[in-house]
Amino acid sequence: MPEAPLVDELPSGIAQDILKGFRRYRNRFGEITRDAKRRFEAADWPAAQDASAIRLEAYKEHARAVVETIRARLRGAPFDHALWQNTKRAYRELIATEADFELAETFFNSINRHITDDGEIDDSQMFVWSAFATPPVTPHEPIAFSRALAGDLVANTSAVLTAFDWHLPWRDLHLDARNVLRSIVEAHPEIVTLDGLEVEVLRSVFYRNKGAYLVGSLVQGSRRWPLMVALLIDREGQLYVDALISDEDELSVVFSFTRAYFMVDAPYPHALIDYLHVLLPGKKRSELYSSVGFHKHGKTEFYRGFLTHLTQSDDAFVIAPGIKGMVMTVFTLPSYQTVFKIIKDRFAPQKNITREAVREKYYTVKTHDRVGRMADTQEFDNFAFPRARFSADLIDELLALAPSSITLTDDQVIIRHLYTERLMIPLNIYIESASDAELREALDEYGNAIKQLAAANIFPGDMLLKNFGITRHGRVVFYDYDEICYLTDVNFRALPEPRTPEEEMSAEVWFSVAANDVFPEEFRHFLFGRRRIKQLFDELHGELFEPEYWQSLQRAIRDGLIMDVFPYRRSKRLHQIP
Repeated sequence: MPEAPLVDELPSGIAQDILKGFRRYRNRFGEITRDAKRRFEAADWPAAQDASAIRLEAYKEHARAVVETIRARLRGAPFDHALWQNTKRAYRELIATEADFELAETFFNSINRHITDDGEIDDSQMFVWSAFATPPVTPHEPIAFSRALAGDLVANTSAVLTAFDWHLPWRDLHLDARNVLRSIVEAHPEIVTLDGLEVEVLRSVFYRNKGAYLVGSLVQGSRRWPLMVALLIDREGQLYVDALISDEDELSVVFSFTRAYFMVDAPYPHALIDYLHVLLPGKKRSELYSSVGFHKHGKTEFYRGFLTHLTQSDDAFVIAPGIKGMVMTVFTLPSYQTVFKIIKDRFAPQKNITREAVREKYYTVKTHDRVGRMADTQEFDNFAFPRARFSADLIDELLALAPSSITLTDDQVIIRHLYTERLMIPLNIYIESASDAELREALDEYGNAIKQLAAANIFPGDMLLKNFGITRHGRVVFYDYDEICYLTDVNFRALPEPRTPEEEMSAEVWFSVAANDVFPEEFRHFLFGRRRIKQLFDELHGELFEPEYWQSLQRAIRDGLIMDVFPYRRSKRLHQIP
């Protein structure tokens, strides 16, 4: 019989196991992230897409390895409440000198959740709240550098653009600098003098899709404006400035919860998020952490923010507005702008899918290039809500639709598995009260969303308006993933011409249809109830009703074409400025 380990040695040893595993993960995360510059300069877009998925998977791999190490160390000994408390205490001492302490806390939590099989969330055993009221470690030097613009404006602007050791030539650096300056003046007429005007830029470049982004601020005295410069590579392999963003709302769209995560080197994550939060005060810190690839800590921040909000509010949870889904039951806390989605126990007969398949589709969305048209989600197990905030009707509905996921105690509603997502207005509800101009804009956005998803090799499956939402910035986003698939897996067909009068008059389908067959001509009949909306959408995006359109996209994807994605309005593109 193996000898049990000495109890006094365990907390320190396990804490070191967790920290070593975390450091291995962070090293791997950093390697993938820092290599984004090479991928960008090589225009290796397939590798960039692969790197995003690999980086996401790295967290699971390293956490799993730590769990195996700890179980081997325990040699069958129980990991009880007292041992977790002592391990947490030892771990806190170890990370007190770590620059990424908050990520280390979240990694500890992940190990706790693995080993306890997602048991009770207990701050004495894990870091429900951070152990540090203020960051224990701060950067040795500022994370951003500054340069005054006064004097030789073009030369100073050029110096900022070239400060990142680019290995590519510039197409026309002088023109880019002039366009940047012109764009600043046009965007901020309140800047009446250049005296004291400085550009402040983060030392780390943000990479995503085919773009590289310099992020920082324009500063003049006590005034500060957000700043983002988008760099692209032309067909000759030359760098050029494609856009300048200096508006909070515009920048918020770039950092949207609907987009893939940035690759940005962040040795001091807390300092980076502090800086971004000054630029984007309307963004939750959880969203900002997720936007730069720390999606697991984004969950931690979300949960902390949610607990804080509960203490500061008293509204009740309600069923989310909109047509009820066939796969998910959805409720929300109106004051928190978040929806909570639970997979139902039983699906409608027409939904030929399993619970496991639904979870796989949500993970596909997490790892896929979302191009701004699919909402990011956070996945939680054993999420506890205060029962007093749930009406009897809401509890009855949850128990009726998803009883295997619900556990009730005297004071809690515990949900075994759920997804959280940013609350949006369902598109079918939005258009009911939209003005003519708003309706046209929303339908145009809806068509663009479908097209951009398709160009990124995603077919929504169920394209009904109720499965799309509209954000506060007016962007249409897809959020119902149970029928998504890769576009290249779909067989787009034209409706066969009837060969006989009987076939023409038949109320039943008289031709064979495979499971992956889709007939775009039928979209006209089931996507829109009102003729006016159908006609308007036909005018804006009529090609979506043609099989040839979809087939041409499939050919492009199979030929390796990766679409251009602009996370800003086309009117912001500086090459349009003479």
